[in-house]
Amino acid sequence: MITAGLDVGSRTTKIVTFNGEILHAALVPTGVKPLERCFELLRDVRFDKLTVTGYGRHLVAEGLQAAVISEISAVAAGAVYLYPDCGTVIDIGGQDSKVIQLSDKGNVQKFEMNDRCAAGTGKFLEVMANTLEVPVSELGGLALSATKVVRINSLCTVFAESEVVSLIARGEDVNAIAMALHRAVATRVAGMVRRVGIRGRVVFAGGVAQNPCLVKLLGEELDIALTVPEQPQLVGALGAALITKRN
Repeated sequence: MITAGLDVGSRTTKIVTFNGEILHAALVPTGVKPLERCFELLRDVRFDKLTVTGYGRHLVAEGLQAAVISEISAVAAGAVYLYPDCGTVIDIGGQDSKVIQLSDKGNVQKFEMNDRCAAGTGKFLEVMANTLEVPVSELGGLALSATKVVRINSLCTVFAESEVVSLIARGEDVNAIAMALHRAVATRVAGMVRRVGIRGRVVFAGGVAQNPCLVKLLGEELDIALTVPEQPQLVGALGAALITKRN
C-alpha cells in the first residue's frame, strides 16, 4: 500500500508518498488558494490513502476526502523515522514553532507550541528581511558575516521592527542587525526547549532549519549539536504518510 502525507503549511505545502521507503517528495508555495495547490501536488501522484497535517489541514481535508492528524504527531513520527535515536524535535515553520520531547519508543511525551505570536517563527524573519531589503533566504548568511554586536531588545515582531528601523537610522551595520534578529529568535526558541526538556538527539525540522545562522545560534544557546535533515521542511509530510501506513 502506498500512503501519502500532505503537510499544508502557511508558506509551503509538501507531499511525501511512502511504501516502506520514500517514493516521491515535492513542495509548492501554499499561496492564497491552498486547496488548488494541494490538487496540483497530488496530480499524477499515485497513492492509496492520504492524510493531511499542518497549519491548513482542516481547510483542505474535506475537499481532499482525507484523514487529519496533528502537526505534533506528524513531525515527531517523521523525525523518529529519519533518526531512531531522536529524543527531542524542534520544528520552526512560517507561522509557528514547536518543541517536542519523545519517549524511548518515539511517542510524544511533552510539547510546547508557539502559534499565537510571530516571534520565534519564520514570519518574524521574513518581516525583518523585508525591512532590511534582503531576500529572507540570504538573511542567515548576512548575519554570519557580522563583525559588530548590536542588540534587539523586543521579541514582539512589531516592536522589533521599530527597533530595526531605528538601528538603520543610526547607521548600524546591516549584518550586525541581522545577527541581532537571529539571536532574538534563538533566545525565544531555546527558552521553549528548556521548558520542555532535552532528551537524546535533537532534530531541527521545518523550513527555518535551512537557515545556517539559526542552526549555529540555537546550538550555542543550548550547548548541543543539532541534527538537521537533508530536507527539513518535508519531515511533517513524511510523518503523516508513516502514521497512515501504520494505521
